[in-house]
Amino acid sequence: MTNLEIGLTSFPVLLLMIFLRIPIGLSMFLVGLGGLYFVTGTPNMAMAKLKNETYSTFSSYSLSIVPMFILMGHFATLGGMSQALFKAAEAFLGHRKGGVAMAAVGACAGFGSICGSSLATAATMSQVALPELRRYGYSGGFSTATLAAGGTLGILIPPSVILVIYAILTEQNIAKLFLAAFVPGILAAIGYMITISIYVRMHPDSAGVREPIPMGERLRALADVWPVLLVFVAVVGGIYAGVFTPTEGAAVGAFGTGLIAFLNGGLTKSSLIGSFTATAKNTAMIFFIVLGAGFYNGFLALTQVPQELSNYVVGLGYSPWAILAIILALYLVFGCLMDSLSMILLTIPIFFPIISTLDFGLTMEETAIWFGIIVLIVVEVGLITPPVGMNLFVINSMDRLTPMVETYKAVMYFVASDIVRVVILVAFPGITLFLLRIFH
Repeated sequence: MTNLEIGLTSFPVLLLMIFLRIPIGLSMFLVGLGGLYFVTGTPNMAMAKLKNETYSTFSSYSLSIVPMFILMGHFATLGGMSQALFKAAEAFLGHRKGGVAMAAVGACAGFGSICGSSLATAATMSQVALPELRRYGYSGGFSTATLAAGGTLGILIPPSVILVIYAILTEQNIAKLFLAAFVPGILAAIGYMITISIYVRMHPDSAGVREPIPMGERLRALADVWPVLLVFVAVVGGIYAGVFTPTEGAAVGAFGTGLIAFLNGGLTKSSLIGSFTATAKNTAMIFFIVLGAGFYNGFLALTQVPQELSNYVVGLGYSPWAILAIILALYLVFGCLMDSLSMILLTIPIFFPIISTLDFGLTMEETAIWFGIIVLIVVEVGLITPPVGMNLFVINSMDRLTPMVETYKAVMYFVASDIVRVVILVAFPGITLFLLRIFH
């Protein structure tokens, strides 16, 4: 077999291992390690890669931002920030038809700005919002679907762990990617609220109505979210003001949320140790997936698969927009099979060289940033796409009374909203690049 044939054969082997429920990080690691041996015919290259790739991955300064953002999310939960956000949003929106669900989406957006993880946002906000949704007569499927969709805002609204990984893979500026994600993130939250408004009108029995809250209580609830605004302004504002790098900003954010959690009484010795332990476990999982992807992508590069696929696709003569549509459709399919981080690590080294050769009327940097945001949105759709959307399972595990099929039915309205948003952002790249072009 030629090197190219070995590289192409590795895809079905990798998918088979994933279907057999072997962890995807381990699957990519083993296929990459074995592939290097078959291509070179000697174990020397594989062993050398094992030493160098492991060291370069685990000592990466850029990746040090990941545990800081994860730790910041844990501290934010301990500090009661998720509950404060939901109460503030509920105070202003709860009396409307579907208002408590809209408040949950708004709180997810706010918590996502200090968390950076979709699953963590979904799980945390569910603990706060699910009891309230039940209390005011919201149906189980509608409630779980809303929280699953709202959780996806955690990886879109900066800071975002997935965007950091994309920036490293494509050698893009993390701060510019964060800036470009703001407008699509806000559009996502607005789109979900519109979806909720449509859903409760089509299914009147799915949501109850609560009494309006006096303005004084609304303002007090709004005042309680100042820690979230303080951390967000300190981290994001400091990055764009040039006070510190994104990695330093993540450290500042982790310290700030930890201090707020301590002052609120949520950070004790035991909870601090628990936060460090959970952060270490999550970071180890992410780093091992990154390591496995490094081995697999290094093997693919040696077989010239990405370059050959790029040349083949360009040679077909399709328009750039048709090629982009095919790639995004593939992401929707992959989203039904694997988690967002694995999708990014597995596909970007293959798809990004193809996108880089296409002309969308943008500069190379603009194309890379725009494509990254579009991919992130499509990946987020995969998190709530039946039958195996990760967020759906997280929420369902917290609400055993609701059959999964009911969640599936309701979540398709949010999937439709996401697809409409993707079409708009693909057709009008300027929406994504608006803030980037103003500030850079």
